[in-house]
Amino acid sequence: MDDVMLKLKPARRERLADVLYGQILEQIASGQMAEGAKLPSEARICRDFQVSRPVVREALMRLQADGLVVSRQGIGTFVKSRPSNKLTDFAASAEIASYLRAFEPRLALETECAGLAAMRRTRAQLNQIGEALAALEGAFARGETGWEEDFAFHLAVAAAAGNELFPRLLEELGDILRGSMRMALSLTRQGSEDRRRRVLEEHRKIFTAISGQNRELARLYMRYHLTESRARITGSHGDL
Repeated sequence: MDDVMLKLKPARRERLADVLYGQILEQIASGQMAEGAKLPSEARICRDFQVSRPVVREALMRLQADGLVVSRQGIGTFVKSRPSNKLTDFAASAEIASYLRAFEPRLALETECAGLAAMRRTRAQLNQIGEALAALEGAFARGETGWEEDFAFHLAVAAAAGNELFPRLLEELGDILRGSMRMALSLTRQGSEDRRRRVLEEHRKIFTAISGQNRELARLYMRYHLTESRARITGSHGDL
């Protein structure tokens, strides 16, 4: 199979791996590179993009971690899945890499927050989580993205974990989390009714587990929700 030509624009910026990631992602999402297509060699990308081999390897490693490409030893790197072509309508292509990368610390932090919240939450804190969930449901019903309500829900769960450092850590990540939530929920709003229903159901299950003080279920449902959110962005489900 012949290599696909990449139309790359040389960059003069920091975070070159994110820029390269974004340009390759944009071409996959737009259909310029079809599923199964073979990417050019690392040496070719280095030359065309005018960056070092470590930058190329980092970008390709992230694309592989996100399930967008697959590397076959001794053969090359191939497009594995195609995200929605609307993805770059809601975030700059170079920002998408950092938004997806944010899910890794979120999985570590928020999974534990949910478990601790199930053990430690007060009635007032549970009410706050429930109010945030109701606000998210209302935003969806009005046809809004609901990203602000989504952030409020996750912040309320962190606050209910009984350690003031947890919500502070989420606030420290606030800009990148808000950006990733806005991107993910913008795709959800453009998608099917079933997709919107699943997003709300994931939040309801987290709330129910915390309400029932079931630590393991709360951790499980939070991890599942974050994993699914990431998969919806990258198109791993193949749904709209």
